[in-house]
Amino acid sequence: MIVAGCDVGSLSAEAVIMSNGAIVASEIIRVRPRPEQSAADVMDAALARAGLSYRDIVCCFSTGYGRERIPFANGNVSEISCHGKGAQWLVSSVRTVIDVGGQDCKVIRVDQDGKLVNFVMNDKCAAGTGRFLEFMAKVLGVGIGDLGPQGRSSDNPVTVTSVCSVFAETEVLHAIYEKRSVPDIAAGINQAMSERVKALVKRVGIQPDVCITGGVAKNIGVVRNLELMLDFRAEELPVDPQVVGAIGAALFARERQNGVPLEGQ
Repeated sequence: MIVAGCDVGSLSAEAVIMSNGAIVASEIIRVRPRPEQSAADVMDAALARAGLSYRDIVCCFSTGYGRERIPFANGNVSEISCHGKGAQWLVSSVRTVIDVGGQDCKVIRVDQDGKLVNFVMNDKCAAGTGRFLEFMAKVLGVGIGDLGPQGRSSDNPVTVTSVCSVFAETEVLHAIYEKRSVPDIAAGINQAMSERVKALVKRVGIQPDVCITGGVAKNIGVVRNLELMLDFRAEELPVDPQVVGAIGAALFARERQNGVPLEGQ
C-alpha cells in the first residue's frame, strides 16, 4: 500500500511517500506563492524520485499552514499532531517534540502511540522561529545554514537581549559596528533563539526522550544550546528533521486506509 504526506509550511514544503510502512522517497522545496503550487511541485518531485505517479497513491494526507488547499489530499491533520506522530514513529522512545518552524514554535507531548497528550505553541511573533534566524542571518550577511557552524567556533558570544526581531536587528548591527567577529555574533543569535524556545518548553515541561524537528533542528548551535539549557540530549533522527511533519501526515493516511479513526487529532 502506497500512501503519502504533504506538508506546506510558511517557508518550505515537504512530501513523503511510504510503501508498506517504509519511506521510499521524500522531497523539500522552498514554498511557492500559492500553497497549491507548493504542494504540486514538491509532490511531483517526490513521485519522480520514487518512480511513481499520483495514480499509485491510495491515500494522501496534508498538513501545515496550507493543508486545506491541497487538491490531491484525501484529508488533512494539524502539524502539531503530525510532528508528534512522525517523531514517535521514527524514534519510539520519544515523548517530547520541539518543532521550530518558519513562523511558529511548538512543544508537543505524545504518548507511546504517538498520540497528542499536550502542546504549547507560539505563533504571535517571529522570535523563536526560523524566520528570526533567516532575518538575523541576512543582517549578518551569511546564509542561514552558516549560523550554526559559525557560532560553534566562538568563545565570546555577543548578547542579544531583545525579544522583538526588529530590536534584535539593532543589537546585531551594533555588534557589527563594534567589529565583533562573525562567529561571536552568530553564537549570540543562536543563543538568543535558544532562550526563546526554552521559555516555551518550560510551559509544557520535558519528558524524555526528546527530539527536535523542523528546519531549525539543522542549526547545531541552537540544538546544543537547548540541550545545555534544559539538560537533555536530543535524539538523533534517521531522516531530515524537516520532513517529520510530512511523515506524520503519511502515517495518518495509512491509518485512514486501515480504518483507524483520527480520534480528535
